[in-house]
Amino acid sequence: MGVVDLLKGFTVPIRQVFRAKLTEDYPREKRTKPDRLHGRHVLNRYEDGMEKCIGCELCAGVCPARCIYVRGADNPAEEPVSPGERYGFVYEINYLRCIHCDLCVEACPTEAITETKLFEFSFANRDDAIYTKRELLVDDNGRARRQPWELWLGDEDDQTSAWMRATSPSGAAAYEGRVAWSGELGYGVRPPEKGQTA
Repeated sequence: MGVVDLLKGFTVPIRQVFRAKLTEDYPREKRTKPDRLHGRHVLNRYEDGMEKCIGCELCAGVCPARCIYVRGADNPAEEPVSPGERYGFVYEINYLRCIHCDLCVEACPTEAITETKLFEFSFANRDDAIYTKRELLVDDNGRARRQPWELWLGDEDDQTSAWMRATSPSGAAAYEGRVAWSGELGYGVRPPEKGQTA
C-alpha cells in the first residue's frame, strides 16, 4: 500500500465532514413520519368506551412472527366489555419478535388493533417488551398509554388508524370518500380517505 492509496482512503471521512447534516436535535426533535408508518400497536375502544376487540384471535393466527397471544372469553352479561358475545380476555404482543408487518391490523374484523407512529423502544428488561392488554388499551382520551421506556413527543398517536383506513377499501376507487370504519374513543368518526385520484 502506497502513500497515495493511504491518502485516498482518508478522503472518504473528510468528505463526510463537509456534507449537509441529515439529523435533527434528536431525541428532542423528530422528523415527521408518514401516515402509514408501522409502529407500536394500540387496542382501540368505541366512542362509548367499550373495547373493540372481540377475542376472535385472527390477529394471532395471521401473525408471521407469532408474537401475538390472544385468548377470548365470554362477555359478562351484567357488565359487558365489548358489544359482542366475546371479548379479548388476554392480549399480549411480544415486541422482541414483532416485525411490524401490520397483518394483524389487516385481519382484525372490528378495527380493534391499529398502530401508532412510535417505533423507538429501549427495554432495560425483557419482560417490558411483552405488552399486556392493560398497556395496549387506549386511555379515556383515546390515546396510547405511555410507558416509561417509550419516547413520546405527543403526535405519534394522532393518526393511529391511518394504515387501517388506507387499506380497508383495498384501494378500490368506488370506496373513495366513503366512511368505512367505526368511531373511536377520543376521535369520533374520522374523515374518509381521499383515495387514489387526490
